[in-house]
Parts: sequence; structure tokens; C-alpha cells
Amino acid sequence: MERGLQPALVDTAACFCRVDAGLKTVAGARKFVPGAKLCVQPDIKPSVHPTRHRVAREERSRNLSPLLPGLPDDLAIACLIRVPRVEHRKLRLVCKRWYRLLAGNFFYSLRKSLGIAEEWIYVIKRDRDGKISWHAFDPIYQLWQPLPPVPREYSEALGFGCAVLSGCHLYLFGGRDPLKGSMRRVIFYSARTNKWHRAPDMLRRRHFFGSCVMNNCLYVAGGESEGVHRSLRSAEVYDPNKNRWSFVAEMGTSMVPFIGVVYNGKWFLKGLGSHRQVLSEVYHPDTNNWCPVYNGMVAGWRNPSASFNGHLYALECKDGCKLRVFDSSTDSWSKHIDSKLHLGNSRALEAAALVPLNGKLCIIRNNMSISLVDVAKCDDPGGGIIAEHLWETIAGKGQFKTFVLNLWSSFAGRNRLKSHILHCQVLQA
Repeated sequence: MERGLQPALVDTAACFCRVDAGLKTVAGARKFVPGAKLCVQPDIKPSVHPTRHRVAREERSRNLSPLLPGLPDDLAIACLIRVPRVEHRKLRLVCKRWYRLLAGNFFYSLRKSLGIAEEWIYVIKRDRDGKISWHAFDPIYQLWQPLPPVPREYSEALGFGCAVLSGCHLYLFGGRDPLKGSMRRVIFYSARTNKWHRAPDMLRRRHFFGSCVMNNCLYVAGGESEGVHRSLRSAEVYDPNKNRWSFVAEMGTSMVPFIGVVYNGKWFLKGLGSHRQVLSEVYHPDTNNWCPVYNGMVAGWRNPSASFNGHLYALECKDGCKLRVFDSSTDSWSKHIDSKLHLGNSRALEAAALVPLNGKLCIIRNNMSISLVDVAKCDDPGGGIIAEHLWETIAGKGQFKTFVLNLWSSFAGRNRLKSHILHCQVLQA
């Protein structure tokens, strides 16, 4: 070495920093390597120096085949995220790298940030034999998609709750097992991984309770449980960021809710009290308190209902072909949106759910037929009958019976409902 050149700062052949990443100081490694020289910069943290494991990972990453031959991975990902969601199940089968890419959060978070995530309708129903089944509907291609079976603990459950957190996780919670009674169990399905997962159990066993989502937190209240005091007043909330349940303020009285909605940042519940009387309460999350409510909203409130773009909607007729809109200025349900095409009173055609979907309101019936209402184009809902072009019927594979067949079965007395819908949710991926 020439005198004019400075020695290397770190002698990589004898630097104590490479002995063990678990050692707190470089000097502390000296007794493990007798006769070796100290690092010229002993204050450098061991993590600064490359380790064998890190070099091995870098070598493996260089040896990996590209996601798409001839393209860098960033461009390949830009192509893959634009593949329609209906094909994602096939993409996972191509290779391990594609499977890991589609199983992670990065892929679907990128789709969401670019505005190309797709919303599917998930329908949970009870079949004639009492078993729980569920189906996913792709509104773009109008196809019903296969799903993994519902976990065994919910295959015959009664009175369980269903909600969506983070836009892509569908939760099933509580309920009553025919053999074991009320449950605290919580599970969730991820639309990104197409798998079921466990979540922390609720604090109380309950079934036939009310539930809602506010600020991406899951609230449950009321319901029933086994024991002396069957009707419950307690309420609790699950925060997915903290991954735990905690109690919130109790309701004013015990209740078994049969309808609930979040409107103007408050949770409204309507149900039966301990003496079978009809009760209504509203929960304020900001102040953590419950109050009884007797206004015109709950007086004319019907199920199913949904809050969308600051407005509260409910179904006017049994087949879901006419919507009611709550008018807060008059405290009444005086506005209507009518399709002028009513299907009949068959139980198979009974509307079971009302959910927002791609900027529209979606009506799902027991026979799995689906209608969309573009309420955003309705400038004046109080004008009475609205043009029928606001309504659109999606003729999916689940539409088992036509109008004529339902009408004939009604006359013949054979319109006994083979299955009925329990819950409908929309998941994004």
C-alpha cells in the first residue's frame, strides 16, 4: 500500500461487527475472536454491515425469473393489476411468484389507489335443509363465482351478524349454534386471499343482535343469550387496528333488534323489548351514549334500508320495485322512486337486502335476482313517479324463476320458499 493512501475504514476480514448481530457493542465481540483487530469505526451499528443472509437474499432475488419475461417487475405489476378480478383465481395458479403477489396486500392496495378495484356482491343464505351457503356475484360479467365453503361452526348457525371492514374483509360473528348455544366466535373472509381467518372472540355470547360499522370499527349491541337474563343491554366494539374488543355504553333497555342503520354518523336501532314492545334507540359514538328516539324516521322505517350519499332509503313494496326516501326537512318518508314495474308478491321475489354498489343502490331478492337504481341521477325524488330508466335489472345465473313462473306457482300454491337470504354485503378487491 502506498503511503499516500488511507487505510480502509473497516477491515472486513476481521471486523467484530460480523461476529454476531446480537452483540450489543463491537468491543464486546473481542473475546470471541482472539487476536483479531478492532473496527476502525466501532460506533457503526452491526446492521450497517452486509450479512451473509442479506447477501443470500439479494442473490436469490437476482436469480428469480421475472414476473413477465422481457419486462421489469414494475411494468409487469402494472400489467397484472389491470387483469379483471374474475381472472385472479387463474393468475394464482401460474407460478409461485404470481401467487405470492396476489396473496399480498400490495397488489390490491395498488388496484384500489388507481381506482380499478372491483366490487362484488356476496350473498349469504339459508337453504331449505337449514344449511348456510354463500355466493359471490360479479356485476361486470354478470357471473356467480365459486367461494370456499363457510366454516363448520357457521354452517347451521342462527342469528349471527355479518359486516365488512376495510372494504375487503367479511366478518361473521356471534350467533347460536344448534348444539352449543350462543357463541362469541368471530371469523372473517378476505376477498384478497379468498380464505377464511380467525379473529378475537366477542366479550359476550349473543345471538339475534344488532350490528353496524362506523369509522371502520364493528359495533354490536343487544340481542339474546342463554341464562336468566336472556335479553341483553350490553354493547361492544371491535377495532381491527388494535385487534381487540372493548365494551361501550349499555343501551337504555334490553332489546332484540330487527332493523338498524347508520345515518348522519349515528346508529339507529329498532327492535323488541323484554315485554315484546317495539323500542327505538340511537347511539352517538362521539359521546358514547344511547338515547331513545321517537321521530318520524323510526315511525315509518322499514326493512331493508340503507344510507347512501347522505340520504336514507328504504323499500316501499315487498318486491323492492319502489323506494322510499326520508325527508329530514319534514321528518317523514314522503319521497318515492318508483320503477313502475312490479313483479308480484311471491316469497321468492321478496326483496331481502338493499346495499350500495358502484355508486348505485342494489336490491337483492330471495330468488337471487338483482336490480340497480341510479339514485344519483334522480334530481327530484319528490316528484312522484320517476322515469324507469333509473332502474336496471341484472339477469344473472341466480335468477332461477321468471315472472311468469312465479305467478303460476302463486296460483298453484307451490311457491314455498326453498331458501332465503340472511345477509348481503359488498367486498372490494
